[in-house]
Amino acid sequence: MQATIAFIGAGNMSRAIFGGMLKNGYPAEQIIATGRDLDKLADLAELGIKISTDNAWAMTQSSVVVLAVKPQLMQAVTSPLANVAQQHQPLIISVAAGINASSIEQWLGGNLAGVRCMPNTPALVQLGASGLWANETVDAKQKQLAQQIIANTGLAVWVDTQQQLDVVTALSGSGPAYFFLLMEAMIDAATKQGLSRQVAQQLALQTASGAAAIAQQSAVQPAELRRRVTSPKGTTEQAILSFQAAGFAEIIELGMQANINRSEELATELA
Repeated sequence: MQATIAFIGAGNMSRAIFGGMLKNGYPAEQIIATGRDLDKLADLAELGIKISTDNAWAMTQSSVVVLAVKPQLMQAVTSPLANVAQQHQPLIISVAAGINASSIEQWLGGNLAGVRCMPNTPALVQLGASGLWANETVDAKQKQLAQQIIANTGLAVWVDTQQQLDVVTALSGSGPAYFFLLMEAMIDAATKQGLSRQVAQQLALQTASGAAAIAQQSAVQPAELRRRVTSPKGTTEQAILSFQAAGFAEIIELGMQANINRSEELATELA
């Protein structure tokens, strides 16, 4: 018998997770999704997923509860569930950015098994990269179950400390936007040099996809792959030298540090 899993909030990330679960054969009748408007959940009911506007009921029916509401709404959603959470003691998985597990645990009454997950938007196409952290109350079976749930969206890896999730946010959580920005800049530059925007975009997107595929399939590090396509005194070398002279690595490091700083600020603001 598969565990019943409740998703409090049925937005894009929840749909990415249970969409992957369904594709991998998880029984729809063991999934509950809640929201404020049943009409907006009607498509899920057609899939066999149980739908409700009652978060407390969903929690009573489930051994795992995935909290997937907006960070600024998390306290308002979880505080009324404290009594139910204490009675039923489900595994809590939060996919909300910027909220420490201690805050969620406090709002739910304390002493609960909790996992924080930092997913990213490619989870929507089952190509996500998620970081996971578990508190001391989570046992080995629950940790394995959390891993299995999130792995339905792509890669799921564990980090040692909750603070490391801020680094995960800066790396993979926000990372897709960095790559989109690079694609955008390459397309704009090629357009200025005479290519049509359509052709420039096709080439840029395919190049990004191909480079990622090579990096994933290769046993060598990205730095070595870059060296292998950078012929001495060639065209690629000139571009790389120009990037490096402009402080490319330092720009990336500063941007990721700014991201981490904001994550820490959000955790304080939302506590």
